[in-house]
Amino acid sequence: MSRELETARLALHTLTGLGAQVASAQAQTSRKQEFTIEGGRFTLLRTTLDHSLALQAVIDRKRGVVSGNSFEEVAVRKAAEDCVASARAAQADPAWELSREGGGAFTDGAPEADLEKLFERTKELLDAIHREFPKIVVEQVGSEHVSIRGAYRNSHGVQYETLSGRYGLNLIFSGHEGEQSSSFNFTGVLADNLDQPFLDLGDLRQSLLDAENQIHTQRPEGKYEGRVIFTPACLGGMLGELLSNYASDGVLLDGTSLWKNALGTKVADERLTLSASPRDRRVVCGERFTPEGFPSENYDVIRDGVLKQFMLSAYAANKTGKTRAPNRSFALIMKPGDTPLAALIAATKKGLLVSRYSGGAAGASGEFSGVAKNSFLIEDGRVGPAVSETMISGNLAGMLNRVAGISRETVEDGTGSLPWLAVDGITISGK
Repeated sequence: MSRELETARLALHTLTGLGAQVASAQAQTSRKQEFTIEGGRFTLLRTTLDHSLALQAVIDRKRGVVSGNSFEEVAVRKAAEDCVASARAAQADPAWELSREGGGAFTDGAPEADLEKLFERTKELLDAIHREFPKIVVEQVGSEHVSIRGAYRNSHGVQYETLSGRYGLNLIFSGHEGEQSSSFNFTGVLADNLDQPFLDLGDLRQSLLDAENQIHTQRPEGKYEGRVIFTPACLGGMLGELLSNYASDGVLLDGTSLWKNALGTKVADERLTLSASPRDRRVVCGERFTPEGFPSENYDVIRDGVLKQFMLSAYAANKTGKTRAPNRSFALIMKPGDTPLAALIAATKKGLLVSRYSGGAAGASGEFSGVAKNSFLIEDGRVGPAVSETMISGNLAGMLNRVAGISRETVEDGTGSLPWLAVDGITISGK
């Protein structure tokens, strides 16, 4: 029996023995082995081991939660006691629910690390950057392997055991020429094998090329409404903000979501289909079950422009009278279009190609405003110079109804798959 399984069983037994009528326990051990490179030199190789324990208890419809980082019996029993005490002190709410279905044992990715190959791939990346991108200065590289062994048990008899492993790379860099330099940029990928060079994964190659072309920038003149083409990396952040603002637990529980009555109605261009798909083959070591113990399944949030499902936990679904989401991940897959990226650019009279957005959280209405980072001017169908100090603003939900095109090309970085999205009606403000 694994230590994680033994710990989950002990915790659940203690919770129910202390009076919890409904309870769950999840124990995980994460082992990370990582290389760190700073200034082009390997500076660190280390291994870290972390334990995590997550407990839930419901007593007379009152819920308590506690987390811990020790599997020692005394610590586990103390965490269970604290969880039960937290439940007894809480307010009663009949919406709390844990799964009565699901279970299984799962192995995903590469649980065992090949550190020699990881070192070779990391060094290969540094050599390739030096050779192919002479204007790039790599500030920091982090390459790692993370393996996670876990066990989940709840009082309804649902049981999961999981073992997963994945490789990861994070890269911070900038372009330099003489006294001039670009702003910092960063990118990363997850992978379940080391069959391909890192430079061929995700958007690494394009991001490095863009950084070299962002050393010399200009600030556009005036303020106008134009077209913005969001890169997959930038689009992921925008979609995350949008879904949090319109489709998540918090905004539906407090009634501030503008989509609260929009299920089954058109909320986006009919070409747009967006899914939460942790079980998709392009997602590395995706979610197997939700925090409430339900088995994770893929689903469409928006299909052909129509809102099909909110991203709700079982608790929020019970509170709002809506349907629970089949998973709790943000493993986003957007269906690609049939237009080449080059054609999207060629069809843009005046606008921006935006690789990164820096701004505060959007308001309840979805209005956003911030700085377009690592971005390029587009004029008369051609990508022009990199821009600086350029603001973009618009509305998150509104832009989905002003889609000018979706690229045929996509980027897979291990967390999902997204295309380039061209959107009209974005306010662009220069000097």
